[in-house]
Amino acid sequence: MPVKEQAIELIRSLPDDCTLEDIQYHLYVRTKVERGIRAIDEGRVVTQEEAEKKVKEWIKSSGQTQR
Repeated sequence: MPVKEQAIELIRSLPDDCTLEDIQYHLYVRTKVERGIRAIDEGRVVTQEEAEKKVKEWIKSSGQTQR
């Protein structure tokens, strides 16, 4: 299904009283989820431990203390 049709279907699934902000949010979330799924399919993932290590390094390099 073309992207335009997917967007139209997503908008149709929202309540009639939704706002433009609601539409933008749902399109944003869908985009991020699809990007994440593609990353997984392409093997572009890290383990929880690797992610935690990177976060600790970022915190340390920014001069902040960890809670």
